[in-house]
Amino acid sequence: MKRHKKTTSRGSGQLSRRDFIASAAAVSFTVLKPSLVRGTEANSKVKLGMIGCGMRGKWITDLFVKHGGYEIFAAADYFQDRVDELGEQFGVDKNRRFATLSGYKRLLDSGVDAVAIETPPYFHPEQAAAAVDAGVHVIVAKPIAVDVPGCNLIGESGKKATAKNRVFYVDFQTRANEFYREAVKRVHFGDIGHIVCGEASFKCGDVWNSWNPVEHLLKENPNDPETRLKAWGMDKKLSGGIIVEQTIHAIDVAAWLIDDDAVSAYGAGGRKHYKQGDIWDYFAVLYQFPKDVVVNCMAKQCDGGDFGDIGCTMYGLDGAIDTHYGGAVAIRGNNPYKGGETGNLYPEGTSANIAAFYDDITKSNFANTTVPPSVRSNLTSILGRNAAYKHTVVTWDEMIKANEKLESDVIKGLKA
Repeated sequence: MKRHKKTTSRGSGQLSRRDFIASAAAVSFTVLKPSLVRGTEANSKVKLGMIGCGMRGKWITDLFVKHGGYEIFAAADYFQDRVDELGEQFGVDKNRRFATLSGYKRLLDSGVDAVAIETPPYFHPEQAAAAVDAGVHVIVAKPIAVDVPGCNLIGESGKKATAKNRVFYVDFQTRANEFYREAVKRVHFGDIGHIVCGEASFKCGDVWNSWNPVEHLLKENPNDPETRLKAWGMDKKLSGGIIVEQTIHAIDVAAWLIDDDAVSAYGAGGRKHYKQGDIWDYFAVLYQFPKDVVVNCMAKQCDGGDFGDIGCTMYGLDGAIDTHYGGAVAIRGNNPYKGGETGNLYPEGTSANIAAFYDDITKSNFANTTVPPSVRSNLTSILGRNAAYKHTVVTWDEMIKANEKLESDVIKGLKA
């Protein structure tokens, strides 16, 4: 079979474990260009500001420290106790710890070179845009937004960052993995032939209460804004819902493989497990892509057996690709690829992205190629969510034209 090479994004390149280890080992010997890092001298570390000091914020801060090329210079969170806990753990000066909703703005004025945004997704677009305007480099967690206007703002911020010679990076762990990259590259070469259909799924138990028990807080104080902020994962507008906040991992792989915008989606779902908040805990969505490609997406967050998985399988005329977050990635058919186990992908993929973010800063790579595919995947997730809640077919063009913005009433009751 003749292969036709297709231009792919940065996420399709192969990254070996040896390359990753070598990159990490070279950190302490890198000389930073003074023009790339505000307020620092050559041979110094990137001064990083942490925006969001909750559970994942503290977890990822430790990975930045272990990388070796960053100084945890400042921290911001709505809750003062969370800022102080992170600050004490990682040696952040008390004068550079900022609380309340506007704390991130003071952080941006504190002399940071870069920021990591780990707040609830509702806040990502505004905080990322402010960071770019302030002239600092940005790495942001997925999902990048909860609505279409937010996705558009992230896209604009990525372009503006490039124009200002600043890095803007989105942290999707699968796109940093060598087996995912190689397998996707082979699919884009034509190894499984024309894709006809596929499946994308995120099937798991009670994510929010297993990571950070919050339902009891909402039960006791269901209308308290600060309680609702702490339990943001149970809030559709703050989190985007499970199909945007979690299932996006699998949807991103599907969009990466197909490399095109969806045409439409039809979905359904409901709420049987979660008793507090307003998110649904299960979805079934059928996506239609160009060239009559159909993808079935299933998401659930409720107990009931141990057949959990975060996976994406695509079937072509000459083979199939099967991928699993934290499991195996392989291609079968006329052009097989053995692939391999992705291992402990959550920390390893995040660490690889932290290293890539540092390399982009120090090597003047301002192409910011992770932004457009992340915007596409986020919009695809939103399309599925909207179709399910409306119980009807929603087209991509209708969604973009409607440009619906989610406004959270939680914000009105919080300290500015």
